[in-house]
Amino acid sequence: MLFKPDSTDDEKRTAPRKRSLLSRLLGRMVSLLITLVILGGLGYLGWLAFQPKQNGGGGRGAGGRPDLPVPVLAATPHVQDVPVYLDGVGSVRALNTVTVRSQVDGKLIAVNFVEGQDVKKGDVLGEIDPAIYQAQYDQAVATKAKDEALLANQKIDLARYEQLAASNAGSKQQADTQRALVAQQQAIIKADQAQIDNMRATLGYTKIVAPISGRAGLRQVDQGNIIHASDTTGLVILTQLQPIAVWFSLPQQQIMRVNAAAAKGQLAVDVFGNDGVTVIDTGKLTGIDNQVDPTTGTLKLKAEFPNASYQLWPGQFVNVRLKVETLPQAIVVPTSAVQRGPAGTFSYVIGEGDIVTAKPVTVTQQNEHEAVIASGLTTSDRVVTTGFANLADGAKVVVGKDDGPPAADLAPRKRSRNPDGKRGAQGAGQGEGQGKDGKKDWQGKDGEHRGRHEHGEGDQKGQTGPAPAPATGGEQSGGAPKAQP
Repeated sequence: MLFKPDSTDDEKRTAPRKRSLLSRLLGRMVSLLITLVILGGLGYLGWLAFQPKQNGGGGRGAGGRPDLPVPVLAATPHVQDVPVYLDGVGSVRALNTVTVRSQVDGKLIAVNFVEGQDVKKGDVLGEIDPAIYQAQYDQAVATKAKDEALLANQKIDLARYEQLAASNAGSKQQADTQRALVAQQQAIIKADQAQIDNMRATLGYTKIVAPISGRAGLRQVDQGNIIHASDTTGLVILTQLQPIAVWFSLPQQQIMRVNAAAAKGQLAVDVFGNDGVTVIDTGKLTGIDNQVDPTTGTLKLKAEFPNASYQLWPGQFVNVRLKVETLPQAIVVPTSAVQRGPAGTFSYVIGEGDIVTAKPVTVTQQNEHEAVIASGLTTSDRVVTTGFANLADGAKVVVGKDDGPPAADLAPRKRSRNPDGKRGAQGAGQGEGQGKDGKKDWQGKDGEHRGRHEHGEGDQKGQTGPAPAPATGGEQSGGAPKAQP
């Protein structure tokens, strides 16, 4: 039997389906609405982040206040004669080094010097037993005396034979023979004198003397030993320390410049101490090598120094500079005033109204402290030396005073907090400001403060003028609250 379905049962089954579909639609709308609210909030926060901060917060970079001047330090170019130097590295060498050896064999009976002593030329450094050599000298003197006596007798016989030959009472041949004997004896006496001179020199060699003035090294032979003329070590090594030489090298590209300068006159050479800054001695260039070292591509030069205080020591490595010329009446600025950009070197020049302008400059030479300007600046200009992080062409600046070098902090300063949780002032008359990533401290006397630039992101705060007393809540004079640490 067939039954017709009841309409009420269908309605009961479709009703839950409609309610579940409606709930899903409402859930999706709520989720979409929450998502839109979150995205709108994030967009609003991002918009606030890119807006200029009003109460003194932030720096002069992107989003900073363009109406605040940039604190900088400035300098004025000046004219002076600038020496031109070529830097090199060299080693100290003694002008003379002598190994003092004995010239005869014998027993060393005395040593007359102390190790490390300064000796003069001709000083007796050691003595060898002279007994044998004294005896040989005396023997040579005696032999000469004997031969001189024989010569005197032969001369008397020669006179007698010549008288007999003149009166035809004797043979002329006998007189000629006697004359030859006399000449022979005279030659023997000269040989005896040469032997005496040789023995005197040998006897003198028993005293070992200093051939040069210098400083004695360590003793190589002790007293009482037998020393020989063939010994290679010798008694001591003497080194001349005053004056002293320095051999140094320069690149082969500087050959023409050095030769041209040397042709004009004597060139001065300075040698630096261990710190690489202090000049400890000044000398003169004495020699230039005749060829370039092919392994290093450098040219060797030799300079001589007085070494009055024994600042230089043989074997020491030193930094050397050679003065090749002097630039007369050159324009000089601090090296920090010269900046480098994509188009080359330039400097910020402060014009009317304390507005800076970037001017291209040509640098002839520069070192750690000064730069020589060939063109681009005059002595009437003012150039910026410090404060480039927030500086741009056309910016307005305020020039501070550089009364002296800033005192370096040996340790970080203690951070104090007020009861409300904000950072307070360090003391009366001293404020503290902090930007995004950099910290600035202003200290002064008589109610004035001065900003010291720190190279971070370039964020700076503060302004010149009287500094108000620190607020109770740790807020700055500009009204902006300090950032939490």
